[in-house]
Amino acid sequence: MMPIDLAAIASPETPAVDPAPALAIDGVTHAFGARKALDDVSLTVPRGSFTALLGPNGAGKTTLFSLVTRLYDNRSGSIRVLGHDVRREPAAALSRLGVVFQARTLDLDLTVMQNLVYHATLHGIGFRRARARALEVLESVGLADRAKDKVRQLSGGQMRRVEIARALMHGPELLLLDEPTVGLDIGSRAALLAEVRRLIAREGIGVLWATHIIEEIEASDRIVVLHKGRIQAQGSLPDVLAAGHAADISAAFLALTGAAEASGPRGEEG
Repeated sequence: MMPIDLAAIASPETPAVDPAPALAIDGVTHAFGARKALDDVSLTVPRGSFTALLGPNGAGKTTLFSLVTRLYDNRSGSIRVLGHDVRREPAAALSRLGVVFQARTLDLDLTVMQNLVYHATLHGIGFRRARARALEVLESVGLADRAKDKVRQLSGGQMRRVEIARALMHGPELLLLDEPTVGLDIGSRAALLAEVRRLIAREGIGVLWATHIIEEIEASDRIVVLHKGRIQAQGSLPDVLAAGHAADISAAFLALTGAAEASGPRGEEG
C-alpha cells in the first residue's frame, strides 16, 4: 500500500485565480439629451499592457474617460478599476487610477515640484513623502533635473511628461491618457510614447491611450476601435485587421470608421 501524503490532504493546491484586469467596461451607454455619445460599450484593459483606444475626433473617447474618472455618472452597465466598481466603490477605484486629460492642467507659475506636491496632498500624502515621491516619478520620466523650474519654462513635451509624473504620484495601477500627444511635434510625440511604454515594462501598470493617430500604435498593442460611440473592433492587431478586412491598420481604420483622416494635429471632444 502506498503511503498517504497527509500534507497534500491538509493543504491541497488552490487553483490560481486570475486577477481583475486594470479596467473592465461592460455595456456602458451614455447620452447627452437625444444624442448617444456611447452605445453599449464594452472593453478591457489588461494589467501591464498598452491598450490603444483608436477613434476619429468625436468618436466618444473623451466621454468614456469622463465616465471612468467619475466626471460623468454611468447609469448603465459597469465600469471597474482593478475590480472596484466606480459607482459603488468610487474611492477604492479612483485611488488606483491616474489620468492625463487632453487639456493641460498644470499651474504654469508653480515649479514642477510644487505642482506634484500639491497633487499628492489631494491624495493624503504628507509633505515629506510627497517630495520624495515627486523626485522618484520625475526620475522615471527623465525630468528630475527640472524639479525647481517653473512649468512655463518647459516645452510642450516636457509638460506632458510632468503630467504623467503627477498622475503617478499616488502609485496607480491604471493610467488613462486622453489624446496626450495633441500639439506635440513628431520627436516629442515619439519620446512620450517611448516613456509610457517603459513605465509599463518597469512598473506593470495598465495603460489606456486614447488617440486618433494610427502611427502611435505598435504591432504588440491591444487595440479598441471606437466610432460614433460604438466599438467597431477590439483585440490584437490581427483581430482588428480581420474585422476591417484589411492588410494594414490604416486601411482597417478607414474601413471600420469611414474616416477620411487617420491622423492630424486636431483635438477631440466627445
